[in-house]
Amino acid sequence: MSAKPLLLLAIALLMFPQIAQTLYSPALADIGEAFGVGPQAAAQTLSVYFLAFAFGMVVWGRVCDRVGRRPTMLIGLGIYAGASLLALQVSTFEGLLVAQALGAFGVAVGSVVTQTLLRDRFQGAELAQVFSLIGIALAAGPAIGLFSGASLVHAFGYRGVLGGLLLLSLGLWLWCWRVLAETRPAHLVNAGLFETLWRMLRDRDIWRAALLVALFNVALFSYYSLGPFLFERLGLSGQWFGYSGVVLALGSGLGAWLNKSLLRRGFSGQRLIVVAAGSGLIGGIGVWLTQDSAWFVLAMLWVVLAFGMAIPNILGAALVNYADRLGTAGALFGLMYYLLIGGGLMLVAWFQALGQTLMVCAGFSLVLALAKQRSRLESA
Repeated sequence: MSAKPLLLLAIALLMFPQIAQTLYSPALADIGEAFGVGPQAAAQTLSVYFLAFAFGMVVWGRVCDRVGRRPTMLIGLGIYAGASLLALQVSTFEGLLVAQALGAFGVAVGSVVTQTLLRDRFQGAELAQVFSLIGIALAAGPAIGLFSGASLVHAFGYRGVLGGLLLLSLGLWLWCWRVLAETRPAHLVNAGLFETLWRMLRDRDIWRAALLVALFNVALFSYYSLGPFLFERLGLSGQWFGYSGVVLALGSGLGAWLNKSLLRRGFSGQRLIVVAAGSGLIGGIGVWLTQDSAWFVLAMLWVVLAFGMAIPNILGAALVNYADRLGTAGALFGLMYYLLIGGGLMLVAWFQALGQTLMVCAGFSLVLALAKQRSRLESA
C-alpha cells in the first residue's frame, strides 16, 4: 500500500474515534432527559468512554503485534458496530453505559493500530511531519462531530447519533476490508507485555509524555463534556454548541498548520510543546474570565490551537526507544494516557468548572514541558 492511500485511510481511522467522541457530546442533554439523569451522570458517559478506550488500546496493540495489523483492525471495528447496535436497543442508563464501554473498547483499534501502521512506515522527523499533516486534517473532526451530532439530535434525538455511528463504523469496516494491507514487520521481538510495561514504568520520559498527552486532551474534552450545559445555562440551543465546533476546528487546524510550518523551519518539537502550553494557559484564563457569556468560545480557540501544536510532537517522539515492539509499547503508552484522561474527565464532570480546569491543565503542561526542555539543555 503506497504512502498516499495509507495516509488517507489513516486519517479516516484516526478521525473516527474523535468523531465518535464529539458526535456524542451534543446528545448528552438529550440522554439526561431520556433516562432521567442529571448533568453530572450524563457527562460520565465520556469518562466511561475513555476508560474503556484505554483498555482497548492495550488489547488491540498487543493483538496487532501477534496476529497482524489488518485482522486486528477488522475485529475492533466489528465490535464497535455491534456495540452501536446494542446501544440502540437498551432501555436503561446503565445499559447505555455498558454499550458505550463496549463501543469504546472496539473503536480504540482505530487509534492504536493506526498509529502503529504509521510507525511501521515512517520514523523520526518524517513521522512528526506525518502526524502534523494528519493533525491538519483531524482539525475538521470536532466541527464534523459537533455539527453533525447537534443536527442528528435535533432531528432524531440521541438515537440519531447512535444510528449515524453505526453507519460510519460499517463504512470504515468495508473500506479496511477492501484496501488495508498488512504492514507488520516480518521479524519482531517477542516482547513480553509485563517486561515492556516494567520498562516503561521506569521511563521518566514516557511518564512525562503520557501526562502531557492527558493534560492537553482533558483540556480539550472538558469543553465537549461541559459545553452543552454551559450553552444551556446561557439560554442557547444545542445547535449553537454544534456550530461552535466549526470555530474550534479553525483553531485546531491553525495549530497543526503552524506546527508543520515551524518544524520545517527548524524549530524543535520540544520548543513547540512549550509554546503550545503557554497558548493553552492564555486560553484557560480567557475562558475563566468570559464563561458567563458566549464569548468564552473565542478564548477556547487558544486551547484548541495548543492541542493542534502539541500532540503531533508528543506522539512523534514518545516511542523512539521502543521501535522493536511498537504495537505493545503503543498499547501500554495509550493505556497510561487514556487512564489519566478518563480520571481527569471524571474530576471535570464532578467539579463542572471549565475555566479552572483549563488553567490547571495548561499550568501543569507548561511545567512539564519546561522541565523537559531544561533537562535536554543540560545534557547537550
